[in-house]
Amino acid sequence: MNLKDNHLIVSSAPHIVNPVDTSNIMKNVVIALMPALAVAIYVFGMQALLLTVTCVASCVIFEGLSRKILNRPQTIGDFSAVVTGVILSYNLPAGLPLWMAVIGSFVAIVVVKQLFGGLGQNFVNPAIVGRIVLFTSFATPMTTWPLTERMSSVLQNTGVVNTGVDAITGATPLALFSNAKDVPSNMEMFLGTINGSMGEISAAALLLGGLYLVFKKIIEPTIPAAFIGTVAVMALMMGFDPIFHICAGGVMLGAIFMATDYVTSPLTTKGKIIFGIGCGFLTMIIRIFASYPEGVSFALLLMNILVPHIDKWTKVKLNGVPKGGDKS
Repeated sequence: MNLKDNHLIVSSAPHIVNPVDTSNIMKNVVIALMPALAVAIYVFGMQALLLTVTCVASCVIFEGLSRKILNRPQTIGDFSAVVTGVILSYNLPAGLPLWMAVIGSFVAIVVVKQLFGGLGQNFVNPAIVGRIVLFTSFATPMTTWPLTERMSSVLQNTGVVNTGVDAITGATPLALFSNAKDVPSNMEMFLGTINGSMGEISAAALLLGGLYLVFKKIIEPTIPAAFIGTVAVMALMMGFDPIFHICAGGVMLGAIFMATDYVTSPLTTKGKIIFGIGCGFLTMIIRIFASYPEGVSFALLLMNILVPHIDKWTKVKLNGVPKGGDKS
C-alpha cells in the first residue's frame, strides 16, 4: 500500500523478492577472480596489479562518462565495468604499456557495451573484443611477456644469451608448443609459474574461482564442462596431451569467466552445451591449424555472434501450443 496517497497497489502472485541482483553477482565474480590476480602478482610483480587497476579504473570512468554523455541512468555502481576491467587485464601481458590498456578499456566499454545500449544489450563479450582489438593493433607488445624465472632457464638451455633480457616475445607454452620447443610441465601450467597473459597462467587459481561461482550459484558448470571437455577430446583425437591444452593459454579463463557471461551466452541447457562445444572446437581448430597459437578469444567471439541463433534453435516448446503459436 502506498501510504502517501492511500492507494492499494495490486500485482499478480507470487510476490518474491530475490536478494541476488546485478551488483551482487558482479561482486561475487570479482571475488572469484582474486586468486588469479594473487598468482599474477606473485609471478610478475606489482606491474600486474598496476595493469589491473588501470583497466578497472579506465572501464569505470569510461562507463560513467558515456552514460552521462548519452543521458542514461548511471550504472557504475553495478560493478559490471569492474568485472570487464579485471577480465580485460587478465587477457593482457603484465608488461603492456598502460596507455594501450586504456585503449582496450575504451573499446570494451564505450564501443562494445555502451553504444549498443549498455549491460544486457551488447551481443559480444566486451573484454574479448578489447583484447582482440589490442592484439590486432599492437601485435608485438601483446605478445611480449615479462621474463619469468622458468623462461630464463629455458633460454639458457636453448643457448640464448639471457644477460640484460627482461622480456621475451612469443614464449608462452602454446608458442613453445607450436615451435616444438621445451614446453613447461603440466604441473607448472596448473600452478602458474609460466609465461603468458597474466590472468591465464594459473589453472588452479581459475578453477578455484570457478568452483566458488558454482557454489554461490552464480554460474552453472554446463558451459565450462562442455568447453573444456571438447578441448580435451579434440586434443586426444589429434594425438596431443589434453591436460596441456586445458591448462595452456586462455581455456580456463575463457570457459569459466567469459563463456558464462549471462548476456552473451545461450539461455537453455541444450544451447549452453552447443555453445561450449562450439567454443572448444573452434579453439582447437585455431590452435592446431592456424598461424596464431591461441584461439580462445576468436572462438568466443564467433560463438557470441551465433548465440541468438542457438537460442532460436533450442527454444523450449510449450506443451499444448501448436507449432507457430496459437493463431486463434
